[in-house]
Amino acid sequence: MKHIPSAATRRALTALAAGTVAAIALAGCGAGGSDSTGDGSFDSIEAALETGGEITYWSWTPSAEAQVAAFEKAYPNVKVNLVNAGTNNEEYTKLQNAIKAGSGAPDVVQVEYYAFPQFALTDAFVDLSQYGFGDFEDDYTASTWNSVTDGDAIYGLPQDSGPMALFYNKTVFDAAGVAVPTTWDEYYEAAKAIHAADPNAYITNDIGDAGFATSMIWQAGGQPFATSGTDVTLDLQDEGSKKWADNWNRLVQEDLLAPYGSWSDEWFRGLGDGSLATLVIGAWMPGNLISGAPDGSGDWRVAPMPTYDGTAATAENGGGGQAVTKQSENAELAAGFLWWLNNSDESISTFLESGGFPSTTAELSSEEFLSDAPEYFGGQKINEVLAAAADDVVEGWNYLPYQVYANSIFGDTVGQSYQNGTDLNEGLTAWQDALAEYGDSQGFSVNK
Repeated sequence: MKHIPSAATRRALTALAAGTVAAIALAGCGAGGSDSTGDGSFDSIEAALETGGEITYWSWTPSAEAQVAAFEKAYPNVKVNLVNAGTNNEEYTKLQNAIKAGSGAPDVVQVEYYAFPQFALTDAFVDLSQYGFGDFEDDYTASTWNSVTDGDAIYGLPQDSGPMALFYNKTVFDAAGVAVPTTWDEYYEAAKAIHAADPNAYITNDIGDAGFATSMIWQAGGQPFATSGTDVTLDLQDEGSKKWADNWNRLVQEDLLAPYGSWSDEWFRGLGDGSLATLVIGAWMPGNLISGAPDGSGDWRVAPMPTYDGTAATAENGGGGQAVTKQSENAELAAGFLWWLNNSDESISTFLESGGFPSTTAELSSEEFLSDAPEYFGGQKINEVLAAAADDVVEGWNYLPYQVYANSIFGDTVGQSYQNGTDLNEGLTAWQDALAEYGDSQGFSVNK
């Protein structure tokens, strides 16, 4: 089955990405909003919170309503209008349209890490370094901080993180007599053994997902995307990209992957009944397993992500933060709300209670967090594994300044290799060619 976005989604994504470079020229004129510049300290933020005012916040997180209520209680002079403008791509389309129009953007907006470069390039976000936000760097993991910054510029604060780990069904592994894999070679052998023991069971599913593939290339040490201003370099055949493709080819070409997509009804059933034995996925997954696959309770455990040579290494998969838009007419107040949202103990606790996985080093090292032992995972202290993964994220990863569009055409390129059982390297090359053509058409200078 070919895995591509719906026609409506693809139209929206194309419209979003089409404005990327054009918006650079528009950003300097007609954007409206605040021209305020900070004094390099937090004084203006504290003053704005005391003075109060009204701001709008776009978010889709389950914790947003409770966080806004708690904030308004702490700062009664501030009114926050919470708007769910749609999840990820739907919201990004609305935000890009507002940027191009010069009006209609919220004061504070939720953005996933992979989309930050696109909006930062179009000068859509306030550089928070002017308010002294650089002082918060040590509060966050290195990988999430890197995702919201560009040099000395700070375009947001991280909220959650998604260091990858191996979620596995212990019951399935025990029944098949297979040890939990620590390397990708062992993972491949486990895939064969589990499928041989039960032809309806698979080590995992994958029909072609851009977010998963880029995270896997990241873990393999790949650095296929580099950007300097509007200069873009593509190399989806670098050492890390090829390492992942050659490894994953074995599973694709030997039909060892369940042939359905993640988040489908079939996927959740497989997680519950044991026909899917593992997930290599971000640390935010536990709550989704508990709520979406209750029949798997007691069977699942968490282990470090398999590696190529036994040396601990992982990557981020998902996650994001919030930014203040340049259209905000009260940037200091918006920045104050953002600071409270992603840096205060009260807000972070509310976020964790809703199932979020933190990006803050204090929470990742706290005894309360590390000692959590959900019954669903057999009483395992899973956060000990997940927190350790946050320290093992490979450095040096960058997304494209049009990654939103890039992800939307993954199914038309690399997805064809999945569908036909052919070499993933060919799919990566086709993806690279399409990305180069698109980048050139949008005013980027692309090297490959």
